[in-house]
Amino acid sequence: MTTAPMPTPGRGPQLRGPLTPTQFREAVRIGEVRQVRIATIDLQGRLRGKTFPAEYVLEQLLNGTMRMEGCGYLLATDLGMVPTESWWRDGYGDIRLAPDTRSVRVVPWVPHTALVLADPLDTAGQRLPVAPGTVLREQLADLAALGLEIRVGLESEFVVYHWPDEDQAPRQGAGALTRRPVTGPGRDYAFDLPEKVAQYLARLTSALSNAGLPVEAVKSEGAPGQLEITFPHGDAMAACEQHVLFKEAARSVAERHHMAATFMAAPDDSTGSGLHLHLSLWRDGRPLLVHPDQPEELSPLGEHVVAGLLGALPDLMPLLAPYVNSYKRYRDHSFAPTRFAWGHDNRGCAVRVVGHGPGLHLEVRLPGADANPYLLVAAAAAAARWGIEEHLAPPAPVAGDAYRQTTAPLVPLSLTEAVGAFEQSALAGSLFGEKLVAHYAMAADAELHFHERHVSDLEVTRGFDQA
Repeated sequence: MTTAPMPTPGRGPQLRGPLTPTQFREAVRIGEVRQVRIATIDLQGRLRGKTFPAEYVLEQLLNGTMRMEGCGYLLATDLGMVPTESWWRDGYGDIRLAPDTRSVRVVPWVPHTALVLADPLDTAGQRLPVAPGTVLREQLADLAALGLEIRVGLESEFVVYHWPDEDQAPRQGAGALTRRPVTGPGRDYAFDLPEKVAQYLARLTSALSNAGLPVEAVKSEGAPGQLEITFPHGDAMAACEQHVLFKEAARSVAERHHMAATFMAAPDDSTGSGLHLHLSLWRDGRPLLVHPDQPEELSPLGEHVVAGLLGALPDLMPLLAPYVNSYKRYRDHSFAPTRFAWGHDNRGCAVRVVGHGPGLHLEVRLPGADANPYLLVAAAAAAARWGIEEHLAPPAPVAGDAYRQTTAPLVPLSLTEAVGAFEQSALAGSLFGEKLVAHYAMAADAELHFHERHVSDLEVTRGFDQA
């Protein structure tokens, strides 16, 4: 089998990453960019939009006259794009999508294509409150009002499978769990990966770099077929945009190698994939989480942040773990936390203090690979702000086996439990507003209703002969 070559949409460094208006216009003129995808981010953290011939939209984009609309259900569906009831009250009319030309970039995993992100706007021209990007922007603004800047780095695990038949593409959503993982078990930190996997990772990191999305580190993980990519610590909005594009690239490049990548939190009974959030707080270019006199310890503000995370995230779990499958990752000694505990360099904790000196920061290990990055960062930012404003003190840090720390509250066992706490939480309402909580609770309920109405293959396998 011959692997299809990756497209190379640019002839030189001017087409690497984000494009200035001059670069964009020249790329279209010489035919290097032939189509433009204008996309927004949906509730699930996916790109959704339309594709236009580049020559048709170029000048409209650059002079700000481009007007694009899309059905409002883009912000009111479940994972399978089934509409929730909320938007029917308005007849599922259109919303305006306002392209942000500062976001124009080439996406090397799609031939001759540039991507432009667009903000969903209401009829008054304001950003829609329920849009993931708006949710995060508001939380960042609240921190900025305190003179604080949050910086984040995302560390994503995902699993890659061979196609069942390398001459055929996999059917959408079918047979993922019966495919062969591209690596065997026990490959954590291994360098002797199969050649096909090494080629995939090289192509993926190259494509991301050419899109202006540099990777910090790549490694294989312990579960069969599991890989991990870490991105540099930095601006929160940029990190979330990068993660959404990374997921699209990971899937697209995998397809060219006759493989399939999944970001399910628990793609099989023995595998859990996380999206670990590394965060720090800064003021005027100075890190604030490290103690000024004890470079391996948290500052008082850092302790407030830990207390806020441990106190608020139990009520915000649908923003970190949005699906039924998300909760099958939380198992004892799985490297996914089962209790809201914290500790120094302790991977069994929900919040881990990691790093040294000025690089000391917090790692939130709760989110699964299926989380919307905008929402999980917004939840962490809101929790941190609450802890700071209320001068909260954390419990004692855990030393040793965090899974045996029975005094710490348990992580919810199911989406049903999590969404119940979310809907009833006065704290969630005060941090995000009751309307937003209701909207995202409705999205979680839609996921629950889907599973309630459908019989799974596992139910049939277990009960056909025995029930």
